[in-house]
Amino acid sequence: MPMTTNIIQNTRDIHYLQLLSHTFPTIADAATEIINLEAILHLPKGTEHFLADIHGEYEAFQHVLKNASGNIKRKVNELFGNTLREAEKRELCTLIYYPEQKLELVKECETDLDDWYHIAIHHLVLVCRDVSSKYTRSKVRKNLPPDFSYIIQELLHESTDDKDKSAYVSSIIDTIISTGRADDFIIAICNVIQRLAIDQLHVLGDVYDRGPGAHIVMDTLASYHSWDIEWGNHDILWMGAASGNDACICNVIRIALRYSNMETLEDGYGINLVRLATFAMDTYADDPCTEFLPKVQEENELTDKNKNLIAKMHKAISVIQFKIEAQIFNKHPEWGMTARNLLEAIDYKNGTCTVMGKTYKMRSCNFPTINPEKPNELTPEEKQLMEQLHHSFHISEKLHKHMRVMLQHGSMYAIINNNLLFHAAIPLTDKGELKEVEIYPGKRYAGKDLLKNIELLIRTAFQHDTEPKLRQYAQDYFLYLWCGPDSPLFNKARMTTFERYFIADKTTHNEPKGAYYKFRDDADTVDMILDSFNVHGPNRHIINGHVPVHVVKGENPIKAGGKLMVIDGGFARAYHKETGIAGYTLVYHSRGFQLVQHEPFTSTEDAIKKGTDIISTTQIVELNQYRLRVADTDKGKEIQAQIDDLQQLLYAYRHGFIKESERKTMNKL
Repeated sequence: MPMTTNIIQNTRDIHYLQLLSHTFPTIADAATEIINLEAILHLPKGTEHFLADIHGEYEAFQHVLKNASGNIKRKVNELFGNTLREAEKRELCTLIYYPEQKLELVKECETDLDDWYHIAIHHLVLVCRDVSSKYTRSKVRKNLPPDFSYIIQELLHESTDDKDKSAYVSSIIDTIISTGRADDFIIAICNVIQRLAIDQLHVLGDVYDRGPGAHIVMDTLASYHSWDIEWGNHDILWMGAASGNDACICNVIRIALRYSNMETLEDGYGINLVRLATFAMDTYADDPCTEFLPKVQEENELTDKNKNLIAKMHKAISVIQFKIEAQIFNKHPEWGMTARNLLEAIDYKNGTCTVMGKTYKMRSCNFPTINPEKPNELTPEEKQLMEQLHHSFHISEKLHKHMRVMLQHGSMYAIINNNLLFHAAIPLTDKGELKEVEIYPGKRYAGKDLLKNIELLIRTAFQHDTEPKLRQYAQDYFLYLWCGPDSPLFNKARMTTFERYFIADKTTHNEPKGAYYKFRDDADTVDMILDSFNVHGPNRHIINGHVPVHVVKGENPIKAGGKLMVIDGGFARAYHKETGIAGYTLVYHSRGFQLVQHEPFTSTEDAIKKGTDIISTTQIVELNQYRLRVADTDKGKEIQAQIDDLQQLLYAYRHGFIKESERKTMNKL
């Protein structure tokens, strides 16, 4: 709406419009931009893709990115219907997902390669035309590879159905093939299809731990076109380790050993575990360390010798972890976690441990590095080992590069298009009200303020110009975020790592969940949380991960009448037997939400050679009454604000408050 005269005379507004006039120096420039922006508002909303709990399973993660949780397969089915056989559509999808590898296989068996090229390129152009239809030509052009930008644009905007252009299009494809550029062109257009199939990727936490390739996932994300991450507890653990928190370093190594997945540590980040192996073999030479044998997916995955070595390393780092955690808990009694110092609760003579007032027989009580009088004190050898491990984490260039990416793209929560995104929970009282949590001594916060201040504290740990005492507290706080009862990333009464290793009675293994998990199926509570975060609108939701959905037990990922969705990706193979599936992903396009339930991914090799895809079941969660446009999104609000500013600039030009510039014309002369 145009400004009135008294508003336009405001000095600040005049100054802002003068700055804007440098970009749009004439009435024509401003009017043209308004026309462009108004047109964009009427385009269909871009597709958003939600993933969670990747846990280092890079092959399944990369495949889900490539197939856009079945979105590309859906478009291929819609486009080709009964005109292609199922096998042909499957082959086309595989080509789009893995063009380089699929081309090699085609060349091995195809007798008329030129004919195959013709058909494949025609099909790919149709798919590319479909996925690009949501965007302006300008946006599509910016995402085209320079070598083929002009050619792809011509093919996208011309059709063989037009008899006057049929020969023109055919000539372009003939020339691509005759000049030996068919492979390069197919790879380029397949990458464009993958890029345009998803407008924005949301990762709801937990890139790290359990699986073998978290560093590969991070490399993939770092080069992805548009994404954000809401940090998970496992991400925070690695961020804490990178910041210098020794308890986090121990936990990171312990989990890697527990699941026998050292690739991210050793191959990805160059963390040297040789000293740990030497220390463990010397210290626990006669200890079978049965409780610490690694969890493996395949029976013959490790030799007995390797299993035994890993078990000893696993026990060695776990004992050090329990000591360092106790030191930090004692340093911060305000956290109320000193009861978790269970090395102090052991009767080393009788081999028992007292937990929550009850005494239990321990599975084993061999602790050669523990002085019962001072159980939390590291031995000189343990101190030396931790100094070396601390140094390895400190100097890992790639680890710190990935942590910078985490900080750049990440946050504790995000509000995007009326959806509140976070990893795990919002701390609540037993009455379902927002719970105040102390994060600085004497300072308590709840809900949105809690998450905002935790994020500030996390960032403080990486700021070297921060006051040292505050920075040290921020580094310590990573441990609370990992296992503290009121941590929004954990939200359980306790983490029973010690009990699971040393006490057979499974009642001690229980980790009671916080009140959020009791109330998350209550629509009124979900509305209260959304209100507290200022998320408004008729179609608003909470979307989070963290807790695997137990489909085999009848659990539903859609809660509170559709207002809350749990999409733990279930990528980690360790969860598959427990949940019965490989988790969920979520797609939010212009027509509504689709929840995709996945079966386990076999391998990239099977996907390429056999054309196997992740078997998915799609459930429509919410269908919009009308197709959403860009105008209905957060981006649309930004564009509308830009239009309003340009309208004000037009008013200023036409009423003489600001003069049009001839600079543009002069620059052309």
